[in-house]
Amino acid sequence: MKRKYSKISTLSIQILQYEFLGPIPLEEWGPPMEKVVYLILSREKDKFNVLYVGDCENTDDKGFFIQNSNYKCWMDNSGLEKSLHLAILPLFESSTERRKNVLNKILTHYKPVCNIADMPKEKPDYVVRKSDNSISETEQILCLCCGAEMKPEKVLEKSTLFRCTGCGLSDTKLNP
Repeated sequence: MKRKYSKISTLSIQILQYEFLGPIPLEEWGPPMEKVVYLILSREKDKFNVLYVGDCENTDDKGFFIQNSNYKCWMDNSGLEKSLHLAILPLFESSTERRKNVLNKILTHYKPVCNIADMPKEKPDYVVRKSDNSISETEQILCLCCGAEMKPEKVLEKSTLFRCTGCGLSDTKLNP
């Protein structure tokens, strides 16, 4: 398949560490398009806003963008069809996973308004576990350092500070 990117190869735009070809008015786009990550941009004077980021394995369909389920969102956020622009990042030798990785980096950084449903869910890098060992007032807590008894020193809203009677080591336990 012959790759045709001549219309957009004269311009480029830097998004994160990636150099996209374009932007060109969306109405000037013509197929084919193969293994790319693409941006739909809205032009406001000399500034481009990222409205949408997507990827494409392969298309020869001239109506590829107009038939996109997000086209209405693009129009609502750009005001005019003439304001819509396209930029592409050709990744000819890339896997689908590689394109998704680039797409997710752009989604996470730019949070395009027309990609709200596609935003990767941010997962915390920690896990909060409830302790099965809740501390009762009669329960004795032993120091991990010297084995002596630890006495409550200060009760806070959600935790209690304990101090060792032997070595002075302190520890904090969540309140039940």
